[in-house]
Amino acid sequence: MKVLMINGSPDLKGAVSLAFKTMKEVFEEQGIEVEIVDVGTKDIRGCIACRTCKKNGKCIFNDLVNEVAPKLKEVSGVVLGSPVYYASPNGTLISFLDRLFFSTPFSKRFKVGASVVSCRRNGNSSTFDVLNKYFTINEMPIASSCY
Repeated sequence: MKVLMINGSPDLKGAVSLAFKTMKEVFEEQGIEVEIVDVGTKDIRGCIACRTCKKNGKCIFNDLVNEVAPKLKEVSGVVLGSPVYYASPNGTLISFLDRLFFSTPFSKRFKVGASVVSCRRNGNSSTFDVLNKYFTINEMPIASSCY
């Protein structure tokens, strides 16, 4: 079993990275392989709705999205993490996820999803909701936790 963790934070020593490190240790103790992809520091543009991915099976912009797409197909679970910016996830992460989930033609049904958010004050619920919608739209069960 393998889990793909996608970190949307540009702070690679911040709260999301710390949470991912802790989760990775727990997964590995259970014999689950983990790969962390850091997106927050990358130059990722948004989708332009050209639909080239529907013809070619990959995004027209040949960047980290096309590199991660085959990894998404092979995993059993996905963890998304983001700091809260204006009551929403990091914009780079949103651009990445929009293109990743739209451009991959394979079913993600029954891959387990989980989200991690970090904020100082407000916006954690709305950010959590945005990230979890990638899972619900793709018929992926969401791993819950406790508050």
